[in-house]
Amino acid sequence: MSIRSSSLPPVALIAGPTASGKSALALALAETMGGVIINADSAQLYRDLPILSAAPSARDRARADHRLYGVRDGAEPCSAAAWATLARAEIADAHAAGTLPILVGGTGLYLRTLLDGIAPVPEIDAEVRHRVRDASVEKNRRQLEQADPAAAARLHAGDTTRIARALEVVLSTGKPLTAWQANREGGIGDSIALSPIVLLPPRDWLYCRCDRRFANMVEDGAVEEVRTLLARGLNPALPVMRAIGVREIAAFLAGESDRDAMLIRGCQATRNYAKRQYTWFAHQPPAGWPRFTRALDDDAATTDALALLEATA
Repeated sequence: MSIRSSSLPPVALIAGPTASGKSALALALAETMGGVIINADSAQLYRDLPILSAAPSARDRARADHRLYGVRDGAEPCSAAAWATLARAEIADAHAAGTLPILVGGTGLYLRTLLDGIAPVPEIDAEVRHRVRDASVEKNRRQLEQADPAAAARLHAGDTTRIARALEVVLSTGKPLTAWQANREGGIGDSIALSPIVLLPPRDWLYCRCDRRFANMVEDGAVEEVRTLLARGLNPALPVMRAIGVREIAAFLAGESDRDAMLIRGCQATRNYAKRQYTWFAHQPPAGWPRFTRALDDDAATTDALALLEATA
């Protein structure tokens, strides 16, 4: 197999919900092409949760070069813009070495920021940010309805993060976030030959995989992993503290649930996350990105998925 030639440098992209088989397909592609796997999953950036984030094992790392896995301390949140800067450097390094960069992950905002760029929003006034972030979501939403009614109508009433972001932008800059987003900067989509694939396997198969994955994580030491994380006393609003499974295991460690309840809730949280990702990847990427809808559970499916990747180059 070979990615077809182009005047632009090639980049492969494997996206989709958690447990859909992205990592295994990336390994198969890397071994075939001699590629470098570059993480595009927000949870896998942090070194605190290698088990819960399903970070590549030592065996996987021996099979192919992996970049941007476990490179960030959980106390240091990583924005989409910061990740895109790191990813651009890794892509350039892979191209300089004559290898294929293979982006792999389920964080849609990361991928969109890298490919399309980011809105050039000025730095938010510290006083405005402090005031907004300390207010309740209900208060912020009421204020947003006055300052940016279009955003208030668009956002879910309980979306604390996005409501706060929209409000702080309009209060600090005098312009709504959508106005800034109309002119994105820094995207690499036009300067690369992108070969993407979106994995959207049958939902029943995916949800069964989610259940098995969380149960295996618990057996492999996820409880002790979360115990160590909680001992750091980090801000509960940090991304690493909101990773899937942390809340459910933390409740178990606090004596608020038994092991069986923790497993049930952890599996449900994983399925819910996969469902949200599935919906996003089914509708948000460009229509020209092929969707692979079969389960990656045998060599034939993997071969067909690799062929579909090649066909998009």
